[in-house]
Amino acid sequence: MWITSDLTEIKTPTSIALGNFDGIHRGHNLVIAAALAKSFSHAHSTLLTFHPHPRQFFSGQPHSLLTPLPEKIAYLQTLGLEQVVLLPFDQKIARLTPEEFVTEILARQLKAMQVSVGANFHFGRDRSGNAEDLARLAQAHNIQPQIIPLQNLQLDTHSPETAEFSQISSSSIRHHLSLGQIPAANLLLGRPYTLMGTVIQGKKLGRTLGFPTANIQIPSEKFLPRYGVYAVTVIHQDKRLPGVMNVGVRPSVDPQSFDPHVEVHLLDWRGNLYGETITIELREFLRPEQKFPSIDALKAQINIDAEVARQLGNIPHHL
Repeated sequence: MWITSDLTEIKTPTSIALGNFDGIHRGHNLVIAAALAKSFSHAHSTLLTFHPHPRQFFSGQPHSLLTPLPEKIAYLQTLGLEQVVLLPFDQKIARLTPEEFVTEILARQLKAMQVSVGANFHFGRDRSGNAEDLARLAQAHNIQPQIIPLQNLQLDTHSPETAEFSQISSSSIRHHLSLGQIPAANLLLGRPYTLMGTVIQGKKLGRTLGFPTANIQIPSEKFLPRYGVYAVTVIHQDKRLPGVMNVGVRPSVDPQSFDPHVEVHLLDWRGNLYGETITIELREFLRPEQKFPSIDALKAQINIDAEVARQLGNIPHHL
C-alpha cells in the first residue's frame, strides 16, 4: 500500500474514499468498500484523509483519536487499498471553498474518477459543504459520486422489546468506551477496540504483588476507555494470549500518580517483552478502578479478576 502526504507522488487516476475515518468502523468500511469496488478498472483505490485531524488544527490542542496514525495505517493495510493519501490539513486547505476543494484537490491533483463519502460528511471552509454538495460538484467534473447512508445497529439482540439501536459513528463508539460498554463499542466497530504500544520499564509494582505486568507506552493522542480493569486478548507476533488490563492512575499502589497508565498481566505466561510492540484487544469491562484498604485486599481482587478473565478467554468471542 502506497502512503504519501505529497500530492505530487499520488498514483492517478483515483477511486477515492474520502473522510477522517477515525476508528475505521463498520460505516467507514462501507465508504472504503465503494472505493475498492471501482467502476473504472484503471483507477487506483485510494483513501484520502486529513492529517492532522481538522479539530486539532482549529483548536490548537491535541485531539484524542480512536485510531492514531500508526494504528490506522496498520489496519488499512489489511483492506486491500492501493494507496493512502494523508492530506496535510493546514491554513491553505482550511480556506478552500467546497468548489475549490473539488476542483483543485479531487479533480486536478488526484484526477478522481469516483468518490465515496458518508452521508454526514462536511468539507470546505467553515464546513460549509455537505455530502450532497460534494456529489453535485463532483458530477460537474465528471467524477462519479457515491453517498453511503448512515448506518444503525441493534445492540441488544436478546429481546425485541428491549432492543437498543445506535448509530454507527466515532462519537457513539467513544460514548460506549467512556462507559466501559465494550461489547457495544466492539459491535459498532466491527472488531475489538485495540490499544497498540511498546512495552516499557515500569516501577515493577505488579511484580511485588505476584502479578507481573507489562507497562504499555500508548500514543498520547489515543482515546482511553473508562478507567478500570478489563479482560483482554494480547497479540504479540503470532501469539494471542488472554490477559487482564488496568487503565488508570493506580490509586492503591501509586497514590502520587495522576497520569493514566496502561498495564496488562498475561495469564499463565512468563517472558520478557521489553521493547516489543503489542496489541491489546478489549473484550469485557470487569470493574472500575478503586482504592483498596490494603495490599492483601488488592491481591485478592486481582486473583478474582484473573479468574474471570481466564474464563472469558475460553469463551469464543463473536461480534
